[in-house]
Amino acid sequence: MERKGIVTMKGNPLTINPELKIGDKAPNFNVLDSDLKEVGLKNFAGKIKIISITPSLDTPVCDMQLRRFNQETANLPDYVEVLNISMDLPFAISRFCTTAGIDKVKAFSDHRDASFGNAYGVLIKELRLLARSIFIIDKDDIIKYVEIVPEITNHPDYDKALDMAKKLLA
Repeated sequence: MERKGIVTMKGNPLTINPELKIGDKAPNFNVLDSDLKEVGLKNFAGKIKIISITPSLDTPVCDMQLRRFNQETANLPDYVEVLNISMDLPFAISRFCTTAGIDKVKAFSDHRDASFGNAYGVLIKELRLLARSIFIIDKDDIIKYVEIVPEITNHPDYDKALDMAKKLLA
């Protein structure tokens, strides 16, 4: 069932897919890396996953979101994977990451079939972009944190998400 008005862009209501909730089993997805290789949830089995979702890396808020998570990743143990998923083309993501010095977050493209956006309920129907959001998934692939930012031009609550991730480290 589609949800209208959960997310807005400059105050205009948008439509996204059905929601996932804390406690749900994280669904698999297929996204592309910079070499056009398919990557999915299964590639990060047994790890804590922080998934940062950005509408487009060519915008200031998305740029800052990816940089912030790249900086924070340096303080996390190896069994935590930080992923960024957007609808940007793999080539654009690769260029952005190289230019911005993004070397700790793994950035992926959902442009081909919106597998992640559909599975996680963050595909914006009107724009074919992903709603700015954060999902944290534990080692057993259970969703432990969900934030869908109501206004996609705003930042997520980085501190709240990182605090939740750190609780899973104990």
